[in-house]
Amino acid sequence: MTEEIVSADMVARDNDARAATLKRDYEALGEQLDRRGIAIDAIRDKVAAFHVAIPSWGVGTGGTRFARFPGAGEPRDIFDKIEDCAVIQQLTRATPNVSLHIPWDKADANRLKQAASRFGLGFDAMNSNTFADAKDQELSYKFGSLSHADAGTRNQAIEHNLECIEIGRTIGSKALTVWIGDGSNFPGQVNFARAFERYLDSMRAIYAGLPEDWKLFSEHKMYEPAFYSTVVQDWGTNYIIARELGPKAYCLVDLGHHAPNVNIEMIVSRLIQFRKLGGFHFNDSKYGDDDLDAGSIDPYRLFLVFNELVDAELNQVEGFEPAHMLDQSHNVTDPIESLMLSAVEVQRAYASALLVDRKALEGFQEANDALMATQTLKVAFRTDVDPILAMARLQSGGAIDPVAAYRASGYRAKVASERPAVAAGSGGIV
Repeated sequence: MTEEIVSADMVARDNDARAATLKRDYEALGEQLDRRGIAIDAIRDKVAAFHVAIPSWGVGTGGTRFARFPGAGEPRDIFDKIEDCAVIQQLTRATPNVSLHIPWDKADANRLKQAASRFGLGFDAMNSNTFADAKDQELSYKFGSLSHADAGTRNQAIEHNLECIEIGRTIGSKALTVWIGDGSNFPGQVNFARAFERYLDSMRAIYAGLPEDWKLFSEHKMYEPAFYSTVVQDWGTNYIIARELGPKAYCLVDLGHHAPNVNIEMIVSRLIQFRKLGGFHFNDSKYGDDDLDAGSIDPYRLFLVFNELVDAELNQVEGFEPAHMLDQSHNVTDPIESLMLSAVEVQRAYASALLVDRKALEGFQEANDALMATQTLKVAFRTDVDPILAMARLQSGGAIDPVAAYRASGYRAKVASERPAVAAGSGGIV
């Protein structure tokens, strides 16, 4: 039997107080959608089946390059993180899988599996870390890892990724995500071509170690910590990598890893078209790689991304099965609350995209009717799908209002009394 950390009776009482209002709102929306030829229950069921993974590091308090201010009850280790993730899943029913980051989350693999199973959780993609030096690490990644000029350093980074695969095999993961900070901060510091070739050679060695039923996700990022040049700097380079490595290699799209005003939804379409979209790290951005809560700045862009995803889903594009994960840094909010709301926002974008009148949209596109084409998207985006999301949670055993139920549970105060306070003053985003 799956253990629940938050009292099920308390959640039920909170739901009972909101159920009548939700029923009225759901029925009213159902009537509206019925006039548009849309069955609300079908949308609800699709939303209920849509899940997004929680990054283990996301339940900790983040920071900036300048400072980090710890939050109350921060997780001390991966097992505390799993408990926090279990709360998110219990209340949202949208996040059944956890994505681990090694070596941050390194522990006995069987114990990890048992801890997750206790709460009915599974594991998403494994994440390697060669952008920082681990304790007692022999060779430093200060000047790169998979593309380092030194073969020994590259081999060390390769072995670390292969270790992540082995841990993942035991706990039931089916993918490895590789992001590196390799690059340069000064013109002339590295030879662009040689660095990229060394990276490809290293990734080929990692790819060779993949089990047959696994995927390899490469992740691009414009800058930071390398500010002059980055080895894997954009989606074009990422596509080259996936194409060079083979059929199990795909591109991972982090919504914050693009230049301002880049058309991310078109990038998504391109990667879908050429069968190399691996998945997403959902967050939001104002200036750069801000790692803000999903949908907090530009919810319309998130909707437009899902418009492309739903189009591919409905057209049954071959091999289309992208992975979905949040990737955020929470500096001034309770991370659990932010992750719950972000999961809801991702589901909202999915639900809204399902409401697009595809036949009408195609007709306007073929007729070059730009105004009506964009209005067709706006009709779907402006529809308040909150009742659908809440009903999906309720019927899946979650909370109608996850944040209200979470606050009523007193979970944060409870873990704050059990977990030692963390000293302030450190820098770094995690």
